Amino acid sequence: MSSIGKLMKQAARIQRQMEDTQNQLASRTVEATSGGGAVHVVAKCDGSLASIKIDPQAVNPAEVDLLQDLILTACNNALGQAKEISNNEMGKVTSGFNIPGLT
Repeated sequence: MSSIGKLMKQAARIQRQMEDTQNQLASRTVEATSGGGAVHVVAKCDGSLASIKIDPQAVNPAEVDLLQDLILTACNNALGQAKEISNNEMGKVTSGFNIPGLT
């Protein structure tokens, strides 16, 4: 088989693996908290948020700015974990893909 044919087969296989990995990542979640557990965020490894839970005792009208900061911190932590997992999993799929002349 020609090297172009091999390359095309390899590309098709990697595309299938990437689609499978993306589907698996869409159902995988990570959790993060801030404020000693006052804010709890669940993120999916596809980059979306699944849920945000706030301890009712954390809500004080005088401290809305603090609550907003806690939510932002928990969200960023959860999304950061999700992105790291996604990058690691996708890197496993593409690690063996060699294109002559581009290495």
